[in-house]
Amino acid sequence: MTSLYDSIGLTYDTTRKADPEIASRLRNHLQVPNGSRILDIACGTGNYTIALEKTGLKITGSDVSEEMIKKAKGKSSTIDWEVADVNKLPYENNVFEGATCTLAIHHFNELLTPFKEVFRVLDKGRFVIFTSYPEQMNNYWLKEYFPGAIEKSANQMPSVVEVSDILKTVGFNIVGNETFLIQPNLKDFFLYSGKYEPKMYLDEKVRSGISTFANLASKEEVEEGCNKLKKDIETKKIEDVFNNFSSDLGDYVYIVAEKK
Repeated sequence: MTSLYDSIGLTYDTTRKADPEIASRLRNHLQVPNGSRILDIACGTGNYTIALEKTGLKITGSDVSEEMIKKAKGKSSTIDWEVADVNKLPYENNVFEGATCTLAIHHFNELLTPFKEVFRVLDKGRFVIFTSYPEQMNNYWLKEYFPGAIEKSANQMPSVVEVSDILKTVGFNIVGNETFLIQPNLKDFFLYSGKYEPKMYLDEKVRSGISTFANLASKEEVEEGCNKLKKDIETKKIEDVFNNFSSDLGDYVYIVAEKK
């Protein structure tokens, strides 16, 4: 997985930016005063880390990918960046007042050890996770065009129940969950960010920054799916596909836990 993200990291920031609404909700869910020390794990190239720092937090970003952290260091010299494995965080016990993880837990080999590590390095405070779960992903209209890749992607996502149970096992209290609906003006081009902009997926640069396409989709499936999608956009059949995949589950979810 390190090599995958070293590869994605080379062009990641071409299409991946911090979305203000996602960052704002992360900040609100942390429920900490300005100046609080926060850890952003699996931070990638640091887009959300930097966005959170701008809200007044003293933030540290860590990621297993050297390429991602290299990019992050080039963006900000005021944030503490660290190449670090989530299974063995290089921080003392009880030093942070909150932690975040954005669109990354599905890349962990397992959740128990990373969650134990986050619990260990937190003094008191919240751990805010932004992710999606299988039931949400199986209602993405992308499944019409890239069924194999979406199925694989959904299968690697832990359920909300699984995430919550493991968080409780390591000692966290569950504060709650909040669903997130994709908006047409979303700034960060992750997997379902093109919910209302299907043409986005015809751009190879966009697909290269999305791990589902970079790691799970075969070239044949991508080519066939893009051809079908292009045709459906031109004939407006895409509107029927949208309707067939409508869902009341939301598109993504915040899971908020707390160490008392």
